Amino acid sequence: MEKRSFKERLINEYLGQGFAGVCGILIILITISIIIFIASKGIRIFTADGYSVTDFLFKSDWKPNKGGEPSFGALAFILGSTAVSIGAVILSAPIAIALAIFVNVISSKFGKKIIKPSLEILVGIPSVVYGWVGISVLVPIIKNHFGGMGFSLLAGIIVLSLMILPTIATLSIDAITTIPQDHIEASYGLGATRWQTIYKVIVPGARTGILTGVVLGIARAFGEALAVQMVIGNTVKIPDSLFGSMATLTSIITMEMANSVGGTPENDALWTLALILLVISFIFIVIVRMIEKRSAV
Repeated sequence: MEKRSFKERLINEYLGQGFAGVCGILIILITISIIIFIASKGIRIFTADGYSVTDFLFKSDWKPNKGGEPSFGALAFILGSTAVSIGAVILSAPIAIALAIFVNVISSKFGKKIIKPSLEILVGIPSVVYGWVGISVLVPIIKNHFGGMGFSLLAGIIVLSLMILPTIATLSIDAITTIPQDHIEASYGLGATRWQTIYKVIVPGARTGILTGVVLGIARAFGEALAVQMVIGNTVKIPDSLFGSMATLTSIITMEMANSVGGTPENDALWTLALILLVISFIFIVIVRMIEKRSAV
């Protein structure tokens, strides 16, 4: 009986390991397949349609329905995504770090009962809701106080900052939690005040986790489509004002992919924009790994 029981446990262990291995291989294959598929579609604008890489990346003229020869330039979308993402992080990161300090250092009881559940609620809100609130509330405020139509870079920054705030705040909270309590008590023992301890011990000690949260926040901001599309105006131009409309990589793909015909230069150009987004995502992943590797040294 004991021998059969041991044999059954051994079989179950091998079955579990085999199943986990198959799942891991499947994930790798799916990832590689997605990369190959998007890359093969994304390079068609250069290989099949004959467009120049430099013209596509560094020109902002996007006229797929232009009479005669269509024109495709992604610079306006790349700069638009960069502007709205960096602006959102600049706005949300200080608030997120302050919330993390409040939860862990200043008022742990209130933070864990009120702030952390609120952050979890923000994570669960669909992006279309953020966009609808932006259209209903934020866009009219910008229109009435700053002029224009209200659909603007500023509206996109504010909406995106709310969406990435939970990501940065949660990772910052976790990073501060990992700081040894002995270090904090030693700082107090040396006569440091609470704010001196926060500035000299807690924030430097949690720097890696905070930076990881900021990078992942930028990555999510770059990839967000629906909420941004609803509030930025979707005008193809290089951003030149906080109150002017613009477009991003994700918004132009969302707007035009359904109306394009497969195999046409316009469709190929949209796939190239998707490939650019994929490359940007890889860059952020590499940055996160470099931050983690540097902290481990």
